Amino acid sequence: MPYSPTAAQENDMLIIAHRGASAERPEHTLAAYELAIDQGADYIEPDLVVTKDLELISRHENELSGTTDVANREEFEDRLRDKMIDGQLVAGWFAEDFTLEEIRTLRAKERVARIRPANARYNGLYQVPTLDEIVRLVRAKEVETGRKIGLYLELKHPTFLLEEVGIDIVDLVLREFRDLGLGPDDLVMIQSFEVGTLQRLDKRSEFRLIQLVKPEDGPADEPSMRYTEMTTPSGLEEIADYADGLGANIAMILNPDGSPTTLVADARAAGLPVHAWTLRPENAFLPPALHGQGGDSGRGDQTALYRMLAGAGVAGVFTDDPKGAVSARDGR
Repeated sequence: MPYSPTAAQENDMLIIAHRGASAERPEHTLAAYELAIDQGADYIEPDLVVTKDLELISRHENELSGTTDVANREEFEDRLRDKMIDGQLVAGWFAEDFTLEEIRTLRAKERVARIRPANARYNGLYQVPTLDEIVRLVRAKEVETGRKIGLYLELKHPTFLLEEVGIDIVDLVLREFRDLGLGPDDLVMIQSFEVGTLQRLDKRSEFRLIQLVKPEDGPADEPSMRYTEMTTPSGLEEIADYADGLGANIAMILNPDGSPTTLVADARAAGLPVHAWTLRPENAFLPPALHGQGGDSGRGDQTALYRMLAGAGVAGVFTDDPKGAVSARDGR
């Protein structure tokens, strides 16, 4: 059955640039963030990890080889490690084993080059950005564009960092915010898959907090909990005690036939707006019914998926393609 969201529903939806305009530039680079802002994103979404000397940098994971050229650097061969992170054995090079000066020598690369070969043309051009640089970029673009641009930050593996490395990313983020002059009145949201991290932030700050959930598993810091239980009506009421919104996988918001589940309505009843992740333009990431030509890397009908999400009543959408999402919101 087709969905016909009202204009108000579509126009109110936040466009959150997932790792920047990552369908067009290597993710978590200043180039990806700037392009996303130029394309009209309301928020950019950096993921934060920490260096050995306690600097906050933006990477999808603390493991660096998926998004940088570290594996090709002979000088860092001896940094290869195996680590147990959130119950998974991961092999690679980890941000917390490098100083910022060493990170500066690395260059970003496209993470999914098979699906986004055009992005691979930019491999080797961009450094790994710090939170300070991202904030300075946002402030410069606010002056240039005359509009406010939000920061939607994800804290990666906070319990692992605290218990296994001895780094408290909550302390680091709040201290950095103070140094940067960021306060609760700014457009800042902080998200995490973990519960205790958000509860600590709730007690120590007034920033808007978003509980991330997905169809499988549960929070790394609460092994007995499952996200499916957390997103029942009673579970959502408990989330509302410490968080201001819910960041949910699309599969929890839409049934396989595209009709909405009860999640958005249940979350709204608990006072939690829902932000959906992640809207991507390529066939590889879209339901089969929305595929276009060109195999996995070809572009499908992401606008139809956007409209389904709008019809389900989500308050925002994470997207790798801010330009496409803004066009869908504006009816273009």
